[in-house]
Amino acid sequence: ALACRPAPLRHADPASPRPHLSLRCAMPTNHSVPMVKVAMPPRERLMPALEQVLYSGFVAEGESVYEFERRFAAAFELPVALAMSSGTAALHVALLMSGVRDGDEVISTSMTAEPTNIVILQCGARPVFADVDPLSGNLDPDSVRALIGPRTSAIVVVHYAGYPARLDELRAIADEHRVALIEDAAHALGARYGDAAIGTLGDYGIFSLQAIKHMTTGDGGVLTLRDGSRADEARRLRWFGLSKGVPRTQVDIATPGYKYNMNNVAAVIGLMQLEHIHALIDRHIANGRYFDERLRRIPGLEVTSFEPRARPSYWLYSLLSEDSDAVEARLHSVGVAASKLHKPNHLHSVFATMRRPLPNLESYYSRLTHLPSGWWVDDDDRERIVDALTRG
Repeated sequence: ALACRPAPLRHADPASPRPHLSLRCAMPTNHSVPMVKVAMPPRERLMPALEQVLYSGFVAEGESVYEFERRFAAAFELPVALAMSSGTAALHVALLMSGVRDGDEVISTSMTAEPTNIVILQCGARPVFADVDPLSGNLDPDSVRALIGPRTSAIVVVHYAGYPARLDELRAIADEHRVALIEDAAHALGARYGDAAIGTLGDYGIFSLQAIKHMTTGDGGVLTLRDGSRADEARRLRWFGLSKGVPRTQVDIATPGYKYNMNNVAAVIGLMQLEHIHALIDRHIANGRYFDERLRRIPGLEVTSFEPRARPSYWLYSLLSEDSDAVEARLHSVGVAASKLHKPNHLHSVFATMRRPLPNLESYYSRLTHLPSGWWVDDDDRERIVDALTRG
């Protein structure tokens, strides 16, 4: 994406607690309203900051990374934030710190982007696919409970498309069986569950800063931990098992780690993003709430269900219908991107031996259409979407 410049929307949502910004990007697309879009800070803020770090003589992990971690944790009410090279790297570290090892089982969902479950395989463990709530696509706690066994070492819950899962129930199940609960919040930056920020009710929470998420550092991720006393252990795992800030001749590797650290260049992009991120997320939320209100009135359409205490951040808007192909085609006809976006993971050959009946997931997936809900969807765009589906 080319540089984006914030400009006030023509019609701000009066219900929003913060002003909205619309970032207009010169980015090629087959639709006038794309499904996802890369957001970058204003050029006049970002480029001087990047030039400074690029010519500072220190572009690897350093003070910019640590400042980004402090500010990210404060912005999203996290106990600690550890910057990683990707959300997948953060999830891998979370699994390892949960004690996931060869031969273990991890309760997970097939309704997610593939890295969620690929990284379980990389630990030598086996994903056990629980069924989902057919009205949200998120893990069904009853299915999770039925699948936990003696080899279960963790539960990975994905807040799919930015809609919080039923965390109270999942937390209770994890505590009852003394297994770790990991929140994959790659889609859910800025979402909340009751009074808590998403990512803080699990033992571990991970966020993605990949290109098309709510916020990007080019690529990157963040790990948060409920038990902050283990943060140094996580830092060692992201850097080969070594401790930073200690002479190499004086350290000892007790556990092998990985090359999962963030660098200063990505961190500077992140620091600039934090200046505007709440306004961008607020626009996702305002658009999602608008669609919740308007689309539920249209016969044949059903909006995603979530608990009253859940507050989604609507990375994508998830719409259900009896004819998802017709919904997709109708929106394409007016220049709006729409699709199912993800393929249920159990349909991939690599997970063939782990397939099991998932009737609720099949029902959800057959009815699903994702709509754009991001900061680039202005008031005219969202009215066009509602009008097209009303007439369709």
